[in-house]
Amino acid sequence: MTTLTILVARARNGVIGRNNQLPWHLPEDLAFFKRTTMGAPIIMGRKTHESIGRPLPGRRNIVVTRDATRRFEGCETATGMQEALALAAASGAPEAFLIGGTELYRAGIAYADKLIVTEIAAEFEGDATFPAPDPAQWQVVSRDTHRKEGDDGFDYARVVYRRVG
Repeated sequence: MTTLTILVARARNGVIGRNNQLPWHLPEDLAFFKRTTMGAPIIMGRKTHESIGRPLPGRRNIVVTRDATRRFEGCETATGMQEALALAAASGAPEAFLIGGTELYRAGIAYADKLIVTEIAAEFEGDATFPAPDPAQWQVVSRDTHRKEGDDGFDYARVVYRRVG
């Protein structure tokens, strides 16, 4: 059985994106993302795929789109979360990662067993958000705090949550 992990970076005010892009530059978080997802299926919405601009190498890329005829080079397509999860499970992978965006996070949260949230200690303007995990549904299992390096970074914590119950 493949478990679903939501992987997201969010600002203190819940912002995760602006104009289909990340509103911050945090290279160490991008490196963590790559290490964590390498070799695993990644599930993303069409807009997230378009913002990345290409399939991410070394991972099974599954793009969720309402348009069943739509194809994306180097990716598989699904018309919903259940179909995307079935594709991920068919590969025998123990874990799949949901990597965005907002609409798909809303649909996918019901299927998720784990959240890995990079909580950035800053606020940003943006048009895409992710709510703080509800403590009645999610329990913190680990928190890793990181201090900004140099003048252009941000303090952040990487927090792993497991579904309660």
